[in-house]
Amino acid sequence: MTFISDILSLTPEELGKYIAGTGEKPFRTKQILKWLHQKRAASFDAMSDIPLGLRERLKSDFSFEHIKPVRVLESPADGTVKLLFELCDGNHIETVLMSYEHGDSLCVSTQAGCKMGCRFCASTIAGFRRNLEPCEILGQLYETERATGRKVSSIVLMGIGEPLDNFDNVVKFLRILSSPDGTDMSLRHVSLSTCGLVDRIYDLAALDFGLTLSISLHSPYDEKRSELMPVNNRYHIPELMKACRDYFAKTGRRISFEYALIEGENDSYGDAKALVGLMKGMPAHINIIPVNKIKERSYRSDRASAQRFCKLLCGLGANATVRRTLGADIDAACGQLRREYEGADKNTEV
Repeated sequence: MTFISDILSLTPEELGKYIAGTGEKPFRTKQILKWLHQKRAASFDAMSDIPLGLRERLKSDFSFEHIKPVRVLESPADGTVKLLFELCDGNHIETVLMSYEHGDSLCVSTQAGCKMGCRFCASTIAGFRRNLEPCEILGQLYETERATGRKVSSIVLMGIGEPLDNFDNVVKFLRILSSPDGTDMSLRHVSLSTCGLVDRIYDLAALDFGLTLSISLHSPYDEKRSELMPVNNRYHIPELMKACRDYFAKTGRRISFEYALIEGENDSYGDAKALVGLMKGMPAHINIIPVNKIKERSYRSDRASAQRFCKLLCGLGANATVRRTLGADIDAACGQLRREYEGADKNTEV
């Protein structure tokens, strides 16, 4: 039985099947999992209570690579930490550690680049490279805790990439993360943000993981949303909202709708009224986000305009808040540091 996978990408069930195939006792599975996910071993050689013969076999059947931080920026203002990681093939991804009253939350990437083409997002400008493996998503958690000495209490899949476009690897990551023999984090402490891949929302609902689903909506009108988010040309708003209602019916979990506010584009009273109408009859929260400034786009907004729009929504009966801005002094928005770093590399090479 030969594997070419990174061992951190294996679920406990997959590792157990492998161990059974070697003829080793089943308890070896739990021992290895403990080294990987609790002791955070740096190599197979560090697994001191695993027989040498099994360690050598693991070395031959699996890779054991680590993503590495190449830049770490910390905000003096609020303690937000932004990390740029280099993958084994030279690609780069970003991770952001944010501090809240309930603990530290980690925003992780699920792809190197993004295919979705949202007009206001820096992640999509540099183009799509590839999906991340489960070990690379998990590695962002382990290496961030190692680099900062801080304990992560919740995870947001809202970094670079569209999580549901990397569905199988994200599901494996979630299974490893929540396993009692893995990281043992309850998926009620996990949020997954999607631009609205409707077929995959149904697939996620069927798994009933109990995580919070966040929908990047950004306009209540099909024409405007299609202009801002090309994915809406495939899945129109009525179809998306139907999937959201199904998700709530199956999981009982309230859905959060992300709304990047853009002055003069989606911030009118009519926008607010139509947005509230979409939520009618469904427990939902609207999270208003002042759009991030990026060099390639002219979109803009500020916290004052976001507060004004929030007041409109609340006056119409919606549950809405303005997202707290963290890491503004270190450009903590997704994709900015990656593009700057890779651009600098290219300039250096020339």
